[in-house]
Amino acid sequence: MILGYTITQWLFGILSFLAIMFALMVVFSRNPINSVLYLVLTFFCIAGHYLLLNAQFLAVVHIVVYSGAIMVLFLFVIMLMNLNEDTEPQRTWLNKIIAAVAGGMLLFVMVGSLKGAEQLQYKQWGSSQIGLIKNLGMVLFKDFLFPFEIASILLLAAMVGAIMIGKKEIK
Repeated sequence: MILGYTITQWLFGILSFLAIMFALMVVFSRNPINSVLYLVLTFFCIAGHYLLLNAQFLAVVHIVVYSGAIMVLFLFVIMLMNLNEDTEPQRTWLNKIIAAVAGGMLLFVMVGSLKGAEQLQYKQWGSSQIGLIKNLGMVLFKDFLFPFEIASILLLAAMVGAIMIGKKEIK
């Protein structure tokens, strides 16, 4: 224990700082490829938070799905787009002011919603084994079977719709 903090508290602080810094670099980076790479680093920091919460399965799925699949898709889309500054529409000062006001209002709402969150009573839910795959599967297929099946039907319908939209007509 260093200065009254445990190693998990230090890791949480370091991961939180890194996640915030990488997220800011996503927003303020001028190169879209660098923004995507900073987003991948942000996802790795969030996966570290999942590990600190003893949710190993969620951390691995987060890395595989977000950092692996979705970020590769983002990189391909960015590389295939023609990002010339000449063809990009110019933003007026009015648009920038409206965006700043909307962002400030969003920040105000978020701070207002978190006000008093430290007074919440946190209870210990379950055991320390809550994030393991066996327990996740038991909860998913026992308590949430119907919503799980509804989500699978919705995903199937979305996949069939995407195939039908992307299908070329045979003439």
